[in-house]
Amino acid sequence: MTATPKSRRRVLVGVSAVATLSLGVGVAAGSRIQSPADAAAKTAAPKASQITVPVEKKALSSKVVARGDTSFDGAVNIRVETSGLRTAAVVTGKVPAVGSTIKAGEVLLEIAGRPVIGLAGVLPMYRTLSPGSSGPDVLQLEQTLDKLGYDPGTVDKKYDSSTAQAIEELYESVGYEAPEPEEQLTQAVDQADKTVDQMKNALRQAQAALKQAKAQPGKTDFSVELGQVSDAQENLDDAETALSEAEFKAGTPLPVSEVVFVKTLPRRVDDVKVERGGTVNGVVMSVSGASLVVTVKVDAATKERLKTGMAATFDLGDGTIIQATVRRITRNADQFDVVVAPKTLTSAQLERLREANVRVTIPVKSTAGKVLAVPLAALSAGSDGSSRVEVLRDGKIELIPVTVGLSADGFAQVTPAGDAKLSEGDQVVVGK
Repeated sequence: MTATPKSRRRVLVGVSAVATLSLGVGVAAGSRIQSPADAAAKTAAPKASQITVPVEKKALSSKVVARGDTSFDGAVNIRVETSGLRTAAVVTGKVPAVGSTIKAGEVLLEIAGRPVIGLAGVLPMYRTLSPGSSGPDVLQLEQTLDKLGYDPGTVDKKYDSSTAQAIEELYESVGYEAPEPEEQLTQAVDQADKTVDQMKNALRQAQAALKQAKAQPGKTDFSVELGQVSDAQENLDDAETALSEAEFKAGTPLPVSEVVFVKTLPRRVDDVKVERGGTVNGVVMSVSGASLVVTVKVDAATKERLKTGMAATFDLGDGTIIQATVRRITRNADQFDVVVAPKTLTSAQLERLREANVRVTIPVKSTAGKVLAVPLAALSAGSDGSSRVEVLRDGKIELIPVTVGLSADGFAQVTPAGDAKLSEGDQVVVGK
């Protein structure tokens, strides 16, 4: 059958549409096909470039920073020697409150109606002291009395009348009667006083006999009467000497039960072991230093960088910085305890810091003002071991030899060596 003109046009249009569609698919497919070189170029990492930072001018400070616990320095237990008491060691008053401060020359406690006075000293009170006593404990007592303003006379190892007088003044200042000597000593004074009276009477009698003999007519030999007067005078002198010695020995004593020596005062009362009406048996209270300290633990390497007297600070946590000083450094097993003491604290700060943990900073070394400084990452070593930095100038890298000073907080002090130039703001390479 012969195709009509109309049907031939339909075939031509269909062929044309198919050709056009095929061409579009081919173009699309061709646009998605890449050569290996093109693919590698698109996936390759970007070319590396230098990371730089500017040289700074700043003050550097090397420091030890650590956390430490607060405490009151030097806790000790206080005992009262009551073996010399003739009555039960009953607490009758003056019981201190926890947190109160005990001071030198003040009453710590009252036992059997008598005071227990606190004094500063390293030797314990191990015996009753009285006129005639001598030794290092007497020297310590006189030194303490002298510091408190009670004149003990010559500060030596001898307890004399001046020492006894100073003790009387001490007791008067705390509101108590001075201690009484033992009864046998006062009895000895009474007996010696009676003997003096007897010897005075004997002397008067001898002098009267001599006077009567001289009044007798014709008598010229008075040797017997003179001898009696001489003997009576000598006996009186001896009696008066004995009285002076008895009175000296019966001077004001210091009972072993009425004084406690503590290494240093003042101190804070941490714990009280007795109560009014109770009996003393051993420790009566625990006390620590009245001054608060912070103890930081460091290793041996850090300890070598520190020394007593260094300035320090610690942070209260609210931005308040407390100035302090390194008080002492002691070994504690395989570590070291660094004790830092604040210079001043308000009562509010003291309470806030009680049993706290704080951040302590101890500057070890610092530069004298601002210096050129670069990050530690900017430093590199040359083949000869010298230090250098890379400076990017006008798109080019220059190696600048430097002398390295103090390093701190990730920075190092640098000084250009020789004729090299390095200034604040220069860009130094720290990475790529």
